[in-house]
Amino acid sequence: MPIRLIATDMDGTLLRSDHRTISPRTREAFARARAEGIDVLAISGRQPYSIGAIVADSPLDGSVVGSNGSVAMNTLTREILFEETLSVDAQRAIVEGILRVYPGVKVSSARQAGDVYVTQHGYAGMEDPGAEVSRWAVSHRRADLEEVLAEPSVKLALLDLDVPSEALLELARELAVPGAGPTTSGAPFLEVGKEGISKATALARFAHDRGYSADEVVAFGDNNNDVEMLAWAGHSVAMANAVPAAMEVSDEVTATNDEDGVAQVIERLLG
Repeated sequence: MPIRLIATDMDGTLLRSDHRTISPRTREAFARARAEGIDVLAISGRQPYSIGAIVADSPLDGSVVGSNGSVAMNTLTREILFEETLSVDAQRAIVEGILRVYPGVKVSSARQAGDVYVTQHGYAGMEDPGAEVSRWAVSHRRADLEEVLAEPSVKLALLDLDVPSEALLELARELAVPGAGPTTSGAPFLEVGKEGISKATALARFAHDRGYSADEVVAFGDNNNDVEMLAWAGHSVAMANAVPAAMEVSDEVTATNDEDGVAQVIERLLG
């Protein structure tokens, strides 16, 4: 089958380990794919404002998927293509369950397509989520937990710097809260979106809307939140720096993100 769409995770995959830059070789590989009529898509746990800042003036500028598949946006127009949210009941239930075991956890809610943050007092590292990498203004305020959980979220982040995110993920899976879909991305916090929503569901939706089958899609990733997407795509590629779960479901393993692993595969596939 011909390649009609190339989808890539960002941190640990598309980006160098500075978490900000795309190498010239990788930019050129995506430009060549676009020139040959292949759609390209950045798909990340980040929010669109952050994705948009990084892909600006690159071949990946345009439609992007953020928040682990919960929101898609055109970064050129800021049109929201689709948005899925975690319900208030589900987010309250999973937070209450985790706090019973890890009472030091603090919570941050991203809402309104990721352009609004409401963060619990005491949550570390969220002084201004849009200050470093942001294409447009982002609203951020501190609040008590009740206010943080008062409205649906595209992504809920749960953080305790003394508790590994994988431990939080294990507990969240044991809790099995209806309506809540927990995952991790390599960041130090647990990420929770709407149950059944993932990078895989977003990629399938994006492909279907354009008439592409899974067999015509190539996907790149490196972490737990990429596993379902890698399993869905017709040809999946894990990075050499990927977690074992991502490698296990992939068709091949390429070089690391700092060695232009994505570009190496695209160049080979295009011939």
